[in-house]
Amino acid sequence: MTSSTETTVSGPPGEPDEITTAAPEAAAELVGRSPGQLMWLRFKRDRTGVISAYVVGFFFVVAILAPLIAKLYGKNPYTLYGTNEPGLLDDFGYPIAPNGGMSGRFWFGIEPNLGRDVFTQLIYGIRTSLGIALAVTIAVTLTAILLGISAGYIGGKVDYFIGRITDLLMAFPAQLFFVAVMPVVTAVFVSPVDETPTYLRVVALITVQWFLGWMGLARLLRGQVLSLREREFIEAARVTGASSWRIVRRELLPNLVTPILVQSTLMLPTFVTAEAGLSFLGVGLVEPTPDWGRMFARGAEVYQNDITYMFFPGIAMVIFIVAFNLLGDSVRDAFDPKAAR
Repeated sequence: MTSSTETTVSGPPGEPDEITTAAPEAAAELVGRSPGQLMWLRFKRDRTGVISAYVVGFFFVVAILAPLIAKLYGKNPYTLYGTNEPGLLDDFGYPIAPNGGMSGRFWFGIEPNLGRDVFTQLIYGIRTSLGIALAVTIAVTLTAILLGISAGYIGGKVDYFIGRITDLLMAFPAQLFFVAVMPVVTAVFVSPVDETPTYLRVVALITVQWFLGWMGLARLLRGQVLSLREREFIEAARVTGASSWRIVRRELLPNLVTPILVQSTLMLPTFVTAEAGLSFLGVGLVEPTPDWGRMFARGAEVYQNDITYMFFPGIAMVIFIVAFNLLGDSVRDAFDPKAAR
């Protein structure tokens, strides 16, 4: 049962005071909200952020359900339909049907030369690229949290040592380092005469991107911790005898959620494009593994005669990158309403 709030209003001299009853809804509006609830309310009011979140969620659902979608569709990204069935490719290896071979059977057409289904290649490519980028983002974020908080909170020699390592790694040209080191990493574990397993290439991609990806967030967190460790609530926790682990876990980390979440949201699309770029250059994933970058590499070879093959992976990546960047901006604005876009 809801209760009403009574308010006494003084009437004219000689007349009794008037008692008014406030609606329960009005009283409920006075209930305080946590910072998380306020952030969620601000985010829900941002139409761009909400639409971007749905788009990003759609890509992740497609990536997770790629095997099921391919099974319902009735095809897979490995079968050479154009090579196995006559009448799909011409003498030069290009689809005979218009628009890259698009039809009711092949929704997005077929791949030139090999004749694989473009639709299943695309959804499996999304699965591969997002899986690698998500693993790199998680590894980078955890490393940055550990080293950034340690440098800022402990200080002294620990801060100096981590700071010099950060400076050294930030001096490396990231893209050139990726291209130069990827073949070396795979060659260490596989003989030059043997084919590198796909799982090893995936591990190498994650490792190489992680190695040069954590420094920016670590520096940001170090600066945040330096400003927080001298605050009154940290001193009060020390006075009460709280351990360093408890102070970090209960006092510092809750105040670092905003930069961690925002930067992680902005890093993931960067790692998606980095992974696609490495595969495009031939030092990432190779045939026959479906991948966004590998599809771009094949599209660059055949675009003069079949522009359709490049169209679908290109549009998909542009939509995903734009949506994720807009989502990151919306998350940042929801946490910090004073920040202007």
